[in-house]
Amino acid sequence: MTEENVKSALSKVMYPGFTKDIVTFGFVKDIVVNGDDVSVTVDITSSAPEVAQQIKDEATAELMREGAENITVNVKAPVMPRESSSHGKNIAPQVKNFLMVSSGKGGVGKSTTSVNIAIALAQQGKKVGLLDADIYGPNIPRMMGIADVKPEVNGNKVLPIKAYGIEIMSMGSLMEQGQSLIWRGAMIMKAIEQFLRDILWSELDVLVIDMPPGTGDAQLTLAQSVPVTAGLTVTTPQGVSLDDSRRSLDMFKKLNIPIAGIVENMSGFIAPDTGVEYDIFGKGTSEPMAKEFDTKVIAEVPIEPAIRTGGDDGKPITFVAPTSESAKRYMQAAESIWATIEEINANGGVDNQSVQPTTPPGVSACSTGGSSAGSAQSSGGGCGCS
Repeated sequence: MTEENVKSALSKVMYPGFTKDIVTFGFVKDIVVNGDDVSVTVDITSSAPEVAQQIKDEATAELMREGAENITVNVKAPVMPRESSSHGKNIAPQVKNFLMVSSGKGGVGKSTTSVNIAIALAQQGKKVGLLDADIYGPNIPRMMGIADVKPEVNGNKVLPIKAYGIEIMSMGSLMEQGQSLIWRGAMIMKAIEQFLRDILWSELDVLVIDMPPGTGDAQLTLAQSVPVTAGLTVTTPQGVSLDDSRRSLDMFKKLNIPIAGIVENMSGFIAPDTGVEYDIFGKGTSEPMAKEFDTKVIAEVPIEPAIRTGGDDGKPITFVAPTSESAKRYMQAAESIWATIEEINANGGVDNQSVQPTTPPGVSACSTGGSSAGSAQSSGGGCGCS
């Protein structure tokens, strides 16, 4: 037996839930060969015991086929994710943590960020769901390569679609391509609730929720329906984007949602031919805003052609090009987000009781259009965000 024989055998062991093997993922760390005796360490990202056991069994079987006799497979795994300690109204109790991905305006790469953060969290061993709550502009199906896939129905519930190791649901998967939705706020609110209650989500460690741009009915409904563990704001370096991003961060404050950080997209441009990075749109301009809201910039993601092509072709860069600079920054952002979630839960979690509505059903307490909303805000009630 040689080290190359061992690697060849282990390259046939697929990481559970993915189509890539443990060698390609870089999980095989130490290989010791002494004649036909083989000892190998596999450092995985999943904390699930069944994942570790499956890898150990399959690795042992493949090494035996290669000719090894005395085999030791040490699987190192992180500790199990901490249960959420959040309380309050929760219409999706099987989900431990909720991450709201928001932006003050459209076109800043919010959906791209949601997709790659979700995949990065899954690659770090978390059981992840991705909810495309951007009702008017659902782009997640295309970005995840499931544009032509329709979900299955189980009784009166809908099964999420699975791709790249995560569970996904989007309005774009339920309607015909190109069909417009001309809905009032009350219908948006109902759709958000149904996405949480009527989708058969598994026991998820985290549900990443790609919100519509802005600060409106969808954001308020989500905060009132489930205790949102943390919020992530996506921006670009330009001043017109930062102006709107401040509103997004202010919304998190008013809804009592802890801020996990800021992702600054289009933060520089990496030339594909030279690899040189140019600050064509500026870079680092989100830092003063982060300090203003007592948070941090957790990623400055450059413009890279592979991000655009990956989004169009349904091949997210964090999965198909994990060694790219952008993928590395998404992975670092995901690590920072999870550390924040763990800290929030360790400190007692979150509670959405203070943002529960006091207005009649179907009336948005934060709307500027109705008299009941106005009276609710003036009295300090309504949505609780005054």
